[in-house]
Amino acid sequence: MAVLPRVEINLEKIRHNAKTLKQLFGRKGISITGVVKGVTADLNIAGALVEAGITSLADSKIANIEKMRKAGIKADLILLRSPGISEVEKTVRYADISMNTELDTIRALSAEAVRQQKTHKIILMVEMGDLREGILLKDAPAMIREIFTCPGIELAGIGTNFACFGGVLPTEQKMQTFSRFVQAMQELFSLKLPYVSGGNSANYNWAVKTKDAEAVNNVRLGESILLGRETSGGHIIPSLYQDAFCFVAEVIESKIKPSVPYGTIGKNAFGEQVTFIDRGNRRRTIISAGRHDVLVSGLTPVRPFHIIGSSSDHIILDTKDAVLVPGDEVRFYMNYGAMLRAMTSPYVYKTYVHGAATTEPYKQQFLLSRGTRQNRPPETEKNPAN
Repeated sequence: MAVLPRVEINLEKIRHNAKTLKQLFGRKGISITGVVKGVTADLNIAGALVEAGITSLADSKIANIEKMRKAGIKADLILLRSPGISEVEKTVRYADISMNTELDTIRALSAEAVRQQKTHKIILMVEMGDLREGILLKDAPAMIREIFTCPGIELAGIGTNFACFGGVLPTEQKMQTFSRFVQAMQELFSLKLPYVSGGNSANYNWAVKTKDAEAVNNVRLGESILLGRETSGGHIIPSLYQDAFCFVAEVIESKIKPSVPYGTIGKNAFGEQVTFIDRGNRRRTIISAGRHDVLVSGLTPVRPFHIIGSSSDHIILDTKDAVLVPGDEVRFYMNYGAMLRAMTSPYVYKTYVHGAATTEPYKQQFLLSRGTRQNRPPETEKNPAN
């Protein structure tokens, strides 16, 4: 009997997406680092990326880097964010490379690298306007000079980030400014950097349109590989699969009920004031998953159902004319937030499809970008957490 709720993962579709993107970016002289933080560095998925020819993998959690290292994943392992001082020992032990912005942290890594008799590589992250991590460009020369004084540390790259915190896009002008800055640093310090990491899945449109990537030779791709979308607008990337991940849950109740709660109305269990439109009696179907398990706003039912709302352990659907019974399965497409929550949840089982992808890359024009909630009916639009 199938275990529910679960995420079904098609490894061949993930391999296809990775290979396609590797070729696409490769034509511009750009390598790919596969970002696996959204799937908790799942070893089957990490292995599929390596099989697709990706030679570096990145995660923001040192525990996931450790997991991949101990499993013998054959790739350079990159800690995707600056390590905390408390994580320095494990960072040097398990990560080949870490991204850094603070000199105190780099010095701590240096001391630990000397203690472990290792060389630890770093990518210095610089600020291009998104205002997440990064040093200001004007501060880079002094920082690089200090890095050169740290034993056991090798400056392996310079990187930047776009469209994560502030939503700043990697325009052609921004990318040219970044490239010219990196070129100036390489000339000033006689450097040849293996990693000039120019961004993430938001860089897809730039990569397709640009005639010259200049200094950029690497991007960090997670969502575009896993879900076949670029992240600046959440648009589908041609020739990629968007359904490599499918969330499946079981029907536990299906009854005709009023469409509006009755009685004195207050806030729900999450402190939300929910409003409803009276549609008369409707078939309401409840499935065995909720906010404990998945980001409900990031789900889109495969069948033409509406998500009415959710609690910790229930998702309530309007199934229209479809009559479902307890034990039936309901399937959903997921956006990145839903995938991340489901892959992180210990209550959601993970199953794998190892065979060849038997369908063409998914063509249906639904939008599953971050923040999109078009799967919800009008009466719950005022409930931002549904």
